[in-house]
Order: sequence, then C-alpha cells, then structure tokens
Amino acid sequence: MNIDKKITTAVVNAVKELYQQEIFENQLNLQETRPEFEGQITLVVFPVVRFSKKTPEDTAKDLGEYILKNVQEVTKYNVVKGFLNLSISETYWLNLFNVELLNSNFAAVKPNGKKVMVEYSSPNTNKPLHLGHVRNNLLGYAVAELLKADGFEVFKVNLVNDRGIHICKSMLAWQLYGNNETPQSTGLKGDHLVGKYYVIFDKEYKKEIETLVAQGQSEEEAKKNAPLIKQAQQMLLQWEEGNAEVISLWQKMNAWVYEGFGVTYKKLGVDFDKYYYESNTYLLGKDIVEEGLAKGVFFKKEDGSVWIDLTEDGLDQKLVLRADGTSVYITQDLGTAQMKFDDFGMEQSIYVVGNEQDYHFKVLFLILNKLGKSWADGLHHLSYGMVDLPSGKMKSREGTVVDADDLIDEMIASAKQKTEELGKITDFSEQEKNDLYYNIGLGALKYFLLKVEPKKRLLFDPNESIDFQGHTGPFIQYTHARIKSLLSKANYQSDVKSVDGIVLSETELAMIMLLAKYPSEISAAAKSHSPASLANYLYEIAKMFNKFYHEVPPIVKEEDEKIKQHRLNICKLTADLLKKGMLILGIVVPERM
Repeated sequence: MNIDKKITTAVVNAVKELYQQEIFENQLNLQETRPEFEGQITLVVFPVVRFSKKTPEDTAKDLGEYILKNVQEVTKYNVVKGFLNLSISETYWLNLFNVELLNSNFAAVKPNGKKVMVEYSSPNTNKPLHLGHVRNNLLGYAVAELLKADGFEVFKVNLVNDRGIHICKSMLAWQLYGNNETPQSTGLKGDHLVGKYYVIFDKEYKKEIETLVAQGQSEEEAKKNAPLIKQAQQMLLQWEEGNAEVISLWQKMNAWVYEGFGVTYKKLGVDFDKYYYESNTYLLGKDIVEEGLAKGVFFKKEDGSVWIDLTEDGLDQKLVLRADGTSVYITQDLGTAQMKFDDFGMEQSIYVVGNEQDYHFKVLFLILNKLGKSWADGLHHLSYGMVDLPSGKMKSREGTVVDADDLIDEMIASAKQKTEELGKITDFSEQEKNDLYYNIGLGALKYFLLKVEPKKRLLFDPNESIDFQGHTGPFIQYTHARIKSLLSKANYQSDVKSVDGIVLSETELAMIMLLAKYPSEISAAAKSHSPASLANYLYEIAKMFNKFYHEVPPIVKEEDEKIKQHRLNICKLTADLLKKGMLILGIVVPERM
C-alpha cells in the first residue's frame, strides 16, 4: 500500500473513531507540501470540518495525532490553518526508491485494453506544410505517444485533403505555365513545386480580375467571370466525372506532393498507421443523412435540402445535404467518422485541428450524439491556437507563411552555430556532429511548441528555443548528456541498489519525490491530452537535477561507496526518465553533447 493510500485510509478511520461519522476516500485531497513548510504530504482538512464540528486547526491536530499513532511512516506533523503537513520517514523514501523506482517495471507501459485514434496533420495537396502544420503534427504525435505510454492501443491516422477547387488551381496552372516541369528537372521537392503553381494561379487570377474590373465589371463579377477560375471549376467537374486526362494529371501531381510530405514527416519524426483520402471519402455520409431523416433527427426543406435544427442546443440550423443532393463538409465528416469507427472500433477518437474549427466539431459531435451513435461520447476535438513568429525572425518562401522545411533547416543551422560556439565536440565524427545538430535543432523546435498548452496561441522565437540554459529542449538534452558523462566517469554499476542508513539531503529527497511522480504525470497528461504538462514536468526534473548536482559533494570523488552508489542511482534514474519522457514528445536526448 502506498503512502497516500495509508494516509487516506487512516483519515477515514479517524473520522469514524473520533467523530462517529463516515467520510469517503474520494472526498479527501492530498497535495505535495509547499516548499516553505516542513513536510512532504499535505492533507486539506476542510472536507473533514463538517464532521468534526471543530475549527480547521483543531481538526487538523486531531487528525495529525491519529495519523502519527497509526501510520508508522509518518514521523511528525505541523498545522497551517486548514492544512495538515505530514513528514514521511527517510526509510520510507529510500525503500520506495530502491524497491519501486529502481525496479525495471517502474514506468513500464501497462496495457488497459482500450483503443484510441488520433487524427492529425490533414494537409492539402496543393501546397507544402507550414508552421501551423508543424504544431499540428507535433501535437498529434505527442498525444498519440502519451496515450500509448498510458496503456492505450493507439492508431495514428492522417486524413489528406486531396481533392477540390484548390487542387485544380495548382493542376491548371502547371498545365498552362509549367512547361512539363517535374521535381527531378527543377530539383524542387514535389510539394514545393505544386505549391509554386498554386501561387502562380493566384497571381494570374488576380491579373484577370484587374482586367475585368478595368472593363467595367464589379470585383465580385470579375472574380466569378475570370477565365482561369472558370477553367479550374470545369477541371473539378471533369475530375468528378472521371475524365482520364484530368485524373492522370491529378495522380501525377499528388504523387509529387506525397513524396515531398514524406520527406518533411521524416524530418519531423512523425508517422501514421493509416492514411484516409478525401477523394475516397467525400461522397460518404449520404446514408447517414437518410438514417437521420428516418429517425426524425434531420428535416427536409421545400427545396429538397436537408437540415438539422440545433437551436435548442444554443446553436443554429445546420445544412447537412444540399438541394441538388451534393454533400457539404459536415456530411463527409459524418460518413468518415462512421467509417473510422467501423475500421478500428475505438473507444476514443481525437481530432487534432486548429481552433478555427471549434464550431464545426461542436456541431459534428452533437449530430452524432443525436443520431444515437454509441461511440459519439468518445469523440474529442483537440483544439489548438495559431503560432506566431517575431517579425523578421525567419524568412518565408512566399512572404506569407513559414514553410516547414525552411523552419527545420534553419533550426538545424542555428543548433550547429550554437553548438560550435561552445566548442565541446572536437572529437565528434562528421556524422555524429550532423546527428547532434539535427537532434538539438528539432528538440528545440518540438519542446518550445509542446511546452505551451495546446489551446493557447504562442509566439515561437527560434533564438530563445535553442538556449542551453533556459526552459528549453536543449537544456533538458544537455542535462541528460551531463548525467551520461558522469555515469561513465564514475564507472557506474547498475545492478547495485542504494542501502539503508543513508541520510538524505533535502535536495535528494526532493529528487526522489519528483521522480516517483513519473507514472502519475504520464497518466494525467494522457487524460488531459496535454503534452505541455509532461514537457513542464521533465523541465522540473532537469532543473532539480542541476540543483542536486551542484549542491551535493562531487559524486565521482565521493569516498563512501554506499553514498556514491546511491547518488549514482539517482543520476541513472533521472537520465532514464528524461530519455523516456522526451521520446514521448518525439525528442531524442543525445548521449553526449
């Protein structure tokens, strides 16, 4: 029985014996004692006051005396208003460290038998990935890995938006102005080449609009009548009709894009178990509309269009099928949600999509609930805010958005510059250096984007992210490398446990308590779908270790072998948990830096 359980059990018994009342363990609140007070565990006494009919201070004293007599691990207590601070014996912490924390099963994944899907990335095939996609991909990957670490069977999926008018714009521009350019002939990544023609279409389209406006048309009329947009719309119709030439061009250009995306995904270190394509799913959902009409969830207007009335839910009426029988986005999403459940049968499905789609997902989930889908309660929209850059900090390919590949390359270049300035890698091979620059650059990028709660809009400063001393990925990476160097110099023997009789310093005790929280931190972060909570916990470990490293006497020179071994065990566990936790975030911690 762990110490929290022993304390809550003792409080339940105390209330029964002292006040002849019954309180339940889930009504009690244990917290970590604040650093300015003595003790390690704090009981919030206020829930007990209504049973004791005493002041919070007197109630806390009653409970403190009872716990002191009945829980041998508690050595003393103190009362601060309505808070009972309990001091736990060093023997308990050492035993916890030796028996549980140094056990190979500590922090091991324990399967819970539940399935969850995480859908992320969802790019359009008319342009390359950009900074917003980077946050999306890193969030999706980290949430999926967090859920895996918490025991879920996880499916990572990517729904690619590979059809529609935007795709046709790139195709048409390449047809008109491309001179049969290919990624091979230009040396451009395929997604960049296709994106180039999307931009060209936009420039030529604007020229046509200006010409028509000069001839007397309104801007709205000119936008509809410009020859280019009419050609693009005609191409979309031909695609939907299965025109062989258009389909062939679409397949060729999409193949270029997928190859380009694959390179970027590999650089980012993200992966997927299954791809869904909108070209295969855009007609889905019409059978669900029929089902909804039959159940009376949807209604048909005089023009034949189908709607749902959500006014009683504080929303509005929502179109689910046009009068001509064609789908809208919500129709496709209803069908795709059903298809994904049919494919995987998961209890939870998480959509990683920007906060501009908050309303759409609220409507989608509400409709599925009203349709009586048993799995609808497990749907969750992981909404996230935009990423901004300090002006002038980083170039963008077209002057509007920051390209993901450019961002990654600049982060690696920045990591190289900062690492070489430190001058500690003269004995590294070229390959080791390049791997190190990559791991530091990507570690800086990933950590900076993941340490902020997803819902918040964030300002990404590339220079600040590669600080080796701040609240950054490289600081945690450097801490890990420092520990590995220390263990190597000390000739660490991993099979030797710490021994009883060691007097723990305040910082050593704080380290053990912090490391012991790892499983519960993983579980809490997974439950809240928050890589930020794990990222900040790992930073606290690294920060505390550096305090420990500077406060205890030099570990390598420690003459008392049992003390030396104990401290090395703390070092080793710290390194292991930093490595394990950072990998969940998709970040590699180097063995040396």
